[in-house]
Amino acid sequence: MVLINVTNDGLKGGVRCDVVFSQVSEDSGFWCLGLVKVQAAADRALLYVYCGTVGSRSLDHISLAPSPAPEPAKMESGSRVFDVREFGSVGDGVTDDTQTFKMAWDAACSNDEPSTLLVPKHYSFLIQSTIFTGSCRNRVVFQVEGTLMAPDGPSVWPKGMSRRQWLVFYRVNAMTLQGGGVIDGRGEKWWDLPCKPHKGPNGTTLAGPCDSPVAIRFFMSTNVSVKGVKVKNSPQFHFRFDGCNGVHIDSLNIKAPSQSPNTDGIHIENTNDVTIYNSLISNGDDCVSIGAGCYNVDIKNITCGPSHGISIGSLGMRNTRACVSNITVMDSFIRHSDNGVRIKTWQGGLGSVSKVRFSNIHMDNVRNPIMIDQYYCLAKGMCPNQTSAVRISDINYEKITGTYDARSPAMHLGCSSSVPCTNLTFSDVELVPSQGQIMSSPFCWNAYGALQTLTIPPVFCLLEGDPESVPDTDIDQC
Repeated sequence: MVLINVTNDGLKGGVRCDVVFSQVSEDSGFWCLGLVKVQAAADRALLYVYCGTVGSRSLDHISLAPSPAPEPAKMESGSRVFDVREFGSVGDGVTDDTQTFKMAWDAACSNDEPSTLLVPKHYSFLIQSTIFTGSCRNRVVFQVEGTLMAPDGPSVWPKGMSRRQWLVFYRVNAMTLQGGGVIDGRGEKWWDLPCKPHKGPNGTTLAGPCDSPVAIRFFMSTNVSVKGVKVKNSPQFHFRFDGCNGVHIDSLNIKAPSQSPNTDGIHIENTNDVTIYNSLISNGDDCVSIGAGCYNVDIKNITCGPSHGISIGSLGMRNTRACVSNITVMDSFIRHSDNGVRIKTWQGGLGSVSKVRFSNIHMDNVRNPIMIDQYYCLAKGMCPNQTSAVRISDINYEKITGTYDARSPAMHLGCSSSVPCTNLTFSDVELVPSQGQIMSSPFCWNAYGALQTLTIPPVFCLLEGDPESVPDTDIDQC
């Protein structure tokens, strides 16, 4: 980067920023970006010129190799094995094996020694909505080597069984779900149901009760590990962790079509001390979504997309309090996604999002690489303006690089009009358009922070320092 101080006698009277993006040679991939910032209080302009090489061809080809496919977890030795076939499971993909799985679980859970519930290779087991309940006498490994299959759509979902969840692990401690097999949510026939508010006749908006099941839910559990399994085509979220402490996720492969609604890869709510590592996620919603009541979350080496990116939120819906802190997302790759790293809150909420670090994340053709949206709403016109908001502070963006879809700005910092975002910091951010040579300027609204290095594109809309006053949002209750 070269800084050139350009003098000019006719520059007084305002601040003007002109962005020029020029790729000198398509063959070499050499490019420069020039930014002219005219200072209001001086007879001079500052011309910032960034130059670099981006590969053998053009900016369209900036990318990183995806993470290698996760390794399936191997069955642990030294524990007693409870093969579901020994309890009468058939595994032909047609016979209902729910009760025999429950019997195998009860036997493993009540064993005084470490136990393994084995779902063997080369078998497909049809399982209805089921709750596997703890606590168990000792550590249990749920080893999936074959295939677990959900009922094929809402028409065959048994009446009287919950339509909100499929496989539930409740109050388990020191349990591991792992293996090289497949968990198939068979969600295709659920996706056509109106899950979110949607268009009705004559321009109206119809409510959409999201009455479709989460594939795998851990509820009120501690010291849980999930490793190596492949989960696909959930009707709704693939994994959901509620009220858990100590969740360790590694080497997952989660896959659903990009147009499948609400198929978040991993969602956590009121859950803390979480690690999510070394996983591939492509789906129709967030790869990872972090809800209210979460803290101490470490996300690393995730290949995400196509998807809606990695999100904190949505938070504060229906004027609720949401507290999220100590979140790290780093060393990850987001590709062909609607969003990159996003914080989304509803108007009218309370609480705070603080101490968040997004570091060393590469974007490949992402529409909104960096986004704060404090006006989140599912449908236009359904969310009236409100003065209270979840307070966002101490958010650090560092080493965010790659390409973005130029239909949207590379950075959208839409903070609440009444509760500004504070202490947003940016360093080593380099985002260039994936098509063409026009670089859109970032969008800022009531966003305060600092640029620790120059960024591409420049974020001169960021307000310096601290706001004169910040309304009380009961942040001390977080």
